[in-house]
Formats: sequence, structure tokens, C-alpha cells
Amino acid sequence: MSLPVQLQILRDLPLAIDPSEVLRFQGYKQGRDVPTPDVLALFEEALAEGRRLMAPRAVARWAGVTARDTDVLTVEGERLAIPRIDAAWGVVGHVAVAVCTIGEALELRVSALWEARELALASMLDSVGSGAVESLAEHVNDLLCQQGLPDVRVTNRISPGYGDWDVADQRRLFRLCPTDAIDVRLNEACVMTPGKSISLMVGAGPDARVDHYFSQCARCWMRDCAYRRVPMGAAVRRG
Repeated sequence: MSLPVQLQILRDLPLAIDPSEVLRFQGYKQGRDVPTPDVLALFEEALAEGRRLMAPRAVARWAGVTARDTDVLTVEGERLAIPRIDAAWGVVGHVAVAVCTIGEALELRVSALWEARELALASMLDSVGSGAVESLAEHVNDLLCQQGLPDVRVTNRISPGYGDWDVADQRRLFRLCPTDAIDVRLNEACVMTPGKSISLMVGAGPDARVDHYFSQCARCWMRDCAYRRVPMGAAVRRG
């Protein structure tokens, strides 16, 4: 199995921001709530401004798993306590840790809009940023999947603070994957700055369990991938 062993610094990453995802952050329920024309116009304004402000970038690093148990993966001496990880992922011999961000310019603009009492645009722009960083994390997950093929299967991403995984393990991920190159910092409460940032981890192995909660193939942009398991639906990449 051949996986990149050095820290990968990824810049100028393309994003496909899903309008329905942005509206979900606004409280709209897909299939039930219909945005009015003025809401859609506000979305388009926020999207255009957001694209000017965002600087998508990420770091990623593969590392070997040295021990595993029902609720624990040990990676290069870092003990990651992830409830039911063995049942979710099965046997994995490697993990990739990554941190993604769209930078801080969008957040600064949102703060300025709040100060100016342009509340509707501030809220929509903030939701555009949230949708963008989620898309970025999915894009990085897809890149890591491609790096594993054809030798291993790569799982869907998980992150500290989601589900039952304690956010305190964020510190361990940052030790495994330094973020200086993309200017992401971690405070004492394990909150990242800029706020529109996501840390993630995927597992890899010949017998890894994949798609235990959704199919990553359904939103991967690699149209001619020989290892595709289901047809592509909505991609997370432009073009």
C-alpha cells in the first residue's frame, strides 16, 4: 500500500456550495419550506460576496494505526477514544487526519455586517461560510479516498465533537497534523480559529467498512473512477 507520508498542504481548492445546504443552516427544511424570491436574492448576494472572501485550504497527513480496540485507535502514540469506532470502521491500518478552513475574511465581514445592523445579509453570509467549509471537508474526504484506491478502502470522515467523540481529542489531531501552514489555531477549549474550520479523520484498510451512514461515492466528482460503488449524485467540486 502506497500512501503519502508527508504533510500535504492543499490550497486554492474548488468548492461547490449547495444552496439547499445554506438554506438548511437558515432553518429551511428541504422538501417542506420554500424560500421566497427575496430570500433567494439575498442568498445570491451573500454567495457572490462569500466567493470573493473565501480562501479554501487544508492540510492532511496519513499515519499508521499502532493499536486498536472497541472504542480506541492508537496512532503514533496518540490515543484516540472514539466510542464504537471498531464497529463503525472495522479493521483499519492507517488513518488520515486533515484540517480544512476557508480563512477568516468571511467571518470578519459577517462581524462588520452585524455591527452595521445589516442582520439579514450577515446571517446569510455566515450560512454561506458554513456550507462552504462543509463542502470543503467533503472534497478533502474525496481526495483521501482517491489516494487510498486501489489498494485500500477509505471510510467516511468523523470529527471530534460530533456524536460521542470528545472534542478534547482535537488536541491529539493537531499534534498528528500540524496546521501552521494554513493558519488554523486551537484554543484551550479546543475551538478552532478561524471558526469556519473543520478537523476530520478517515480510516483506511483492505477490509475497512465504508458508507456506514451515507455513500461518499454519491457525491464524489471522479466520474470515471473504476471503484465507484453507486452513481454520482451531487458533487462537492465545481467543474
